[in-house]
Amino acid sequence: MVPTPSQTVGPFFAIELTTDEHCVRCVAGPEAKGERIWITFRVLDGDGTPVDDAMLEIWQADANGKYNHSEDLQPKALDPGWIGFGRLATGEDGSCVLETIKPGRVAHNSLQAPHLTVAVFARGMLKQLYTQVYFAGDASNDEDPILQLIPPDRRETLMARPDPARPGYWQFDVRLQGNQETVFFDV
Repeated sequence: MVPTPSQTVGPFFAIELTTDEHCVRCVAGPEAKGERIWITFRVLDGDGTPVDDAMLEIWQADANGKYNHSEDLQPKALDPGWIGFGRLATGEDGSCVLETIKPGRVAHNSLQAPHLTVAVFARGMLKQLYTQVYFAGDASNDEDPILQLIPPDRRETLMARPDPARPGYWQFDVRLQGNQETVFFDV
């Protein structure tokens, strides 16, 4: 039997995100309680070049630390205005903006700092990558059990930074490779 030549993976396909109508850019309804914020995500490759066709899926707890999920068995009520899941596509500059509520601390074995969980889908990746976004300057970051497992010099890759020009806006870079690669979790 003669071996066949190797090929790259493909053709690539859109993962149910072919138009803007498939995006969910706001994970909090208009009546959701808590501090309304906007996070600008920027997806970059190893050279710092924007990835203009990535997709991000985001899920998070509400302002009280409760997830909109049947397996969140915490005895507190879910905010009725809460959605908790978003799906975003990056544009030409590799960015996309999520409108949400700053999440509360989540009780899971121990109290976690406010965070968002993000799945990153991009061309050339056979499997999505998972990361978490924390908020720089939040005092509870020092108590978060997951952050404490990350070497201090790498924790910075998990921090959203406030946009000094726009109150309520945060910035977070997802770096897929390189020296400043975002910490990704093996889930």
